[in-house]
Amino acid sequence: MTAPSAPPAGRARLVLTAAAAAQFLVAFDMSVINVALSDIQRSLGFTDAGLSWVVNAYALAFGGLLLLGGRLCDIAGTRRILATGLLVFGVVSIAGTCAPTASLLVAARATQGIGAAMIAPAGLAALSLAFPTGAARARAFGIGAMSSALGGALGVVLSGVLTQALGWRWVMFAGAPVALAAAAAAARGLGRTPAQPGGTLDVPGAVLATAGLTVLVATVVATDTYGWNSRVVLGGAAATVALFAVFVAVERRAPSPLVRLSTLLRPRIGLANAIMCLVCAGQFGAFFFVSLYMQRGLGYSPVVTGVAFLPFCAGLVVGITASSTLLPRLGTRPLLIVGTGAAAVGIWGFSTMTADGGYVTTVLLPSLAASLGIGLSFMPLSNVATADAPDGEVGMTSGLLSASRQIGGSVGLAALVSIAAAATATATATAETPGAPALVAGYSQALSVCAALLLAGTVISLFFPAPRSALRHARSAG
Repeated sequence: MTAPSAPPAGRARLVLTAAAAAQFLVAFDMSVINVALSDIQRSLGFTDAGLSWVVNAYALAFGGLLLLGGRLCDIAGTRRILATGLLVFGVVSIAGTCAPTASLLVAARATQGIGAAMIAPAGLAALSLAFPTGAARARAFGIGAMSSALGGALGVVLSGVLTQALGWRWVMFAGAPVALAAAAAAARGLGRTPAQPGGTLDVPGAVLATAGLTVLVATVVATDTYGWNSRVVLGGAAATVALFAVFVAVERRAPSPLVRLSTLLRPRIGLANAIMCLVCAGQFGAFFFVSLYMQRGLGYSPVVTGVAFLPFCAGLVVGITASSTLLPRLGTRPLLIVGTGAAAVGIWGFSTMTADGGYVTTVLLPSLAASLGIGLSFMPLSNVATADAPDGEVGMTSGLLSASRQIGGSVGLAALVSIAAAATATATATAETPGAPALVAGYSQALSVCAALLLAGTVISLFFPAPRSALRHARSAG
């Protein structure tokens, strides 16, 4: 399928608005609910075990359906999937705000996850179709990346403010106006993107991919209750491997596969997905452990903790804005090397935290380095992963990148939480005064591993290939 030409300027701005809102909402809704959990439990009578499903229902639906959502963009049209997903997300946010019982709130969160699985890949696909080349594409993907990064950061900031000032129901409602306005912008701005000629949904592949991703996320979720060496977790890991092995075998033979393996194995697309996993593991880990450190180690209130994250938000804006300007001039590889390297240094700075540490040296300075580095890395990865997609597979590659982001964030964070818990247990057993110092020792150990993951991203970035057109030009010049 030949990609449609870029829309007129007015409609392109509407597309950019809708796509940026979609990326913001997905990240925002993953982070904004956490601080409100205690209030939700008291209000609706959740048990301790049941409360985790307020988070997990969203994560399971979102992670399990991402590849399917991406492929539906190619088959049914990006406009239809993006507008429908935003509408579902907005309406269900309102329904969840009014939920009178625990079970209805969990159902609303699961349905939000379905909407998110549609809008995350559709937002990237819409940007790729509306801004196919040049500096305008770099700026558009910069805005999209900024929206995603800020969604996660502002979710942390606003969760404490909304919960403490207005109540947990406002946390649930916060995304609804944005989603509904974005749905209207998507419907007006995007043209009627035609369905892929002869395109049919690969049902066996869709079932296997959805089952594999769902089992993977469920296995990660289970580590909160069971150990990594438990039968439940090991059985889930084995089932995940088996499902994806069968998925690969099915996709190799499918006439219209959910994921074309030859596309995933393109060097720039494959490496972009790998680095995105590592960057998101670092970002999610930094948000999680530094937030806990400020509240449990430094004694900050939820509101003060949220405000203390504002420099991180500012650094992301500066980094992504700079990458939008620098990408057309320098290319992807230099930005990834510098960005992932700076993020690794910043997160290593977080790992030096102590129970009697100060905000400036332990939080502020590392925040600026980490956020600038993540900002420099995030937009080039989103850009290149869709720029190299063949015609008719933009939705597919967008779904892959969204899945990499989700897997990196959720699997990485679960592993880091286990590392922190083990280090805390060791520190508690050997310390004369267990408590906050032991907790901080666990956070520090996890953040050291997190910095190592980003350093691995730097090493991979050293081998990131130039686009084929640049290679052809270099050879002809030689």
